Amino acid sequence: MYSLLLSLIYLSFVSLGLPDSLLGAGWPIMHSEFGVPISYMGLVTMIISGSTIVSSLFSHKVIRKFGTPIVTTVSVFLTAVALLGFSLSSAYWMLLIFAIPYGLGAGAIDAALNNYVALQYSSKHMSWLHCFWGVGTIISPFIMSNALSTSTWNSGYRNVMYVQIIIGLILLTTIPVWKINQGKEQTEISEKKIGLLDVFKIKGVPFILLGFFAYCAAESTAMGWASTYFTQVKGIDGETAAAYASLVFIGLTVGRFFAGFLMDKIGDRKMILLGTAITVVGIALLLLPIKNNVCSISGFVIIGLGYAPIYPCIIHSTPLNFGAENSGAIIGIQMAGAYLGSTFMPPLYGVLGKWIGYEMMPAYLLIFMIFMVVMTERTFKIAARTKA
Repeated sequence: MYSLLLSLIYLSFVSLGLPDSLLGAGWPIMHSEFGVPISYMGLVTMIISGSTIVSSLFSHKVIRKFGTPIVTTVSVFLTAVALLGFSLSSAYWMLLIFAIPYGLGAGAIDAALNNYVALQYSSKHMSWLHCFWGVGTIISPFIMSNALSTSTWNSGYRNVMYVQIIIGLILLTTIPVWKINQGKEQTEISEKKIGLLDVFKIKGVPFILLGFFAYCAAESTAMGWASTYFTQVKGIDGETAAAYASLVFIGLTVGRFFAGFLMDKIGDRKMILLGTAITVVGIALLLLPIKNNVCSISGFVIIGLGYAPIYPCIIHSTPLNFGAENSGAIIGIQMAGAYLGSTFMPPLYGVLGKWIGYEMMPAYLLIFMIFMVVMTERTFKIAARTKA
């Protein structure tokens, strides 16, 4: 039963990852069909992320009331509805409407399962959890690329919706499996009720929120705009660029698989520093003035490898830094901070790219990674002094 439950948790994160890379993969074609500028993807992602922020902020209360398995299952079906809406959209404004359930479903899954795994499983399982999110993000660009080659982008969204429905049905029929940890979960989530304002009073919390904001700003920009980078900077056709949208996700997934074997030995803090160093190497490859695309392709993969341990390590370190009794509320706020970065910073890159040039991506990513390291290091130092 333990292994089955862990498999269901991993499957849920595949579901979370599936929609995340679809828009970036299909947008170079979609924006032309809708007759809007390429930078308009930013508004869609802002609404998705904004809805996710709302979902994350209220996730702690919802999970306390309904439990992790119910929240996760309902959220999977909610994202399936959003994907159906995207597939049926015939005008740009329709995307903006269906972006709302798109984000609400994602935020609930993210906060619920991150806290669940942070409390009940070791660091390696947190890494592998996000590895399976990467599996979902790798699959969907290829689904979209195949749809663009054989049909339309609409069928790409529709095919991913079918996968979501299957995953949702599996979760629905296996809800009783979660009972093996039910008593423990109820004990943990009822240990301490903490208000939103109280979270910010805990020493170190504002810094980790800023660090998470910066990391997700860099991650989401690289993920969402990689395809556009190849079309606008490298002159690649839209169908090929759609497949290239998966490069960062491939690096993330492979990196998180192997990072899982290292995390328990090295620790969360050192893994964040190691990941940052690898990311800088990938950014440097994008800066090399070489005409062929080998360096750019390798650069995005290596950037993904560097990103791999950062998100799971920040989440997994939350109970250790701030106490298990506070982790549920703090992780919900962390998700909101993360999605603030995802909401506003990728669209900003789209606007700046339009006026300055999309080749500015390496510098844009580097600024946020430096800020992330400064903030997370400050958090770990404060937490160490508090516990001393």
